[in-house]
Amino acid sequence: MGSNVTHIVWDWNGTLFHDTDAVMGATNAAFTELGLPPITLERYRELYCVPVPRFYERLLGRLPTEDEWLVMDEAFHRHYATHRPACGLAEGAERLLESWQRAGRSQSILSMYGHDELMPLVRGFGIESHFVRVDGRTGPSGGSKSEHMVRHLAALTAGPAAPDGTGRIDPARTVVIGDAVDDAVAARHAGAHAVLYTGGSHSRASLAAAGVPVVDTLAEAVEAAQDIAA
Repeated sequence: MGSNVTHIVWDWNGTLFHDTDAVMGATNAAFTELGLPPITLERYRELYCVPVPRFYERLLGRLPTEDEWLVMDEAFHRHYATHRPACGLAEGAERLLESWQRAGRSQSILSMYGHDELMPLVRGFGIESHFVRVDGRTGPSGGSKSEHMVRHLAALTAGPAAPDGTGRIDPARTVVIGDAVDDAVAARHAGAHAVLYTGGSHSRASLAAAGVPVVDTLAEAVEAAQDIAA
């Protein structure tokens, strides 16, 4: 296998992992704790953005202070941990991962979910072997994925993780599949392509503003990825 083969970088939360119910449950539980009114899924998708403090700015009419952001972030993650166990993989995700690997193509995960929390989840679903690399966030939460994407692709091209053993996963033939505009921004920053999926954190209208293909299923995302880098 050479560098002309398409590589997929999958997002986790809201893409491979269908955690919308957990996100909304945690968001509204945290809002209650913080004295904010609850929010609907539609409103969440309309307002959500990265860096996450700007999401709160859209809700509050001002940027939270650093101390306020730390309280908000801690409350969300604490409540998310209680809702997460009820969530599973997105519809058809495991079959798509198996098919992509069986066809001799490579794929990886880059998530802004904490690395130490991500790895047990991926292993628990029995899908770790489908990926040449799995990277979660290290460092503070709430920021952009762009620099993480650069490091992720650099790690893929640096050694034996590449599918042909030569370190040749080409960013120009890499497609990022995610549910947030920030996935497209990160892909562009790293010289890769992107396909955005409507099953997660953003509305279709907000995703369309990124100027990349927008799809409603992961199967459509994989088809689009094949076409983009063909």
